[in-house]
Amino acid sequence: MTIDEYIESHIDSEGEYLHQLYRATQIHLLYGRMASGHTQGRLLKMFVEMIKPKNILEVGTYSGYSALCMAEGLQEGGKIHTIEIFDELEDFTRPWLENSPWADKIEFHIGDAMEIIPKLGIKFDMAFIDGNKRTYLECYELVLAHMNEGGYILADNTLWDNHVLETPPVSDPQTRGIMEFNDFVAKDERVEKVILPIRDGLTIIRKK
Repeated sequence: MTIDEYIESHIDSEGEYLHQLYRATQIHLLYGRMASGHTQGRLLKMFVEMIKPKNILEVGTYSGYSALCMAEGLQEGGKIHTIEIFDELEDFTRPWLENSPWADKIEFHIGDAMEIIPKLGIKFDMAFIDGNKRTYLECYELVLAHMNEGGYILADNTLWDNHVLETPPVSDPQTRGIMEFNDFVAKDERVEKVILPIRDGLTIIRKK
């Protein structure tokens, strides 16, 4: 038994619907490991239940697994706006969102988050950033501007398979983007922050 298997056997079940979605993601999509998965999904749900946000923003829907986990934890009347830039994912993802038990809590947007977020006209209480690593810092600044005071931003993949400990080549803009984001947030006095070494690194950021 691996440590991940041990953890999953000692936490809440993800439920049959999410289990089937995760399996379908691994089978039908090219980068299945990009889906949050059981442990991180339960963590996201619990964060939502702790924070009790009215509005959640997600940048990077992918197969919809993380959006569903967060929607599961939302209170009545809460809403999650999830944005996916790659329209080729819509045919896979939209049915999983719309046929879920939490469909009424989810607004699914296809397009560039940098263009969509300002048009929503919403101040968010919680955000989950899991989009283009090359532009993490640019996305962070936009999202932070649309957060309520005391709101939480969760940024995924901030340890990036431990590549943040290396000097990335010029040909690796993703690692450079993550490192630039991490270095900036570490010094950003507008927020409190902590990095959790769960999965591929999850940074919890609270707007002061």
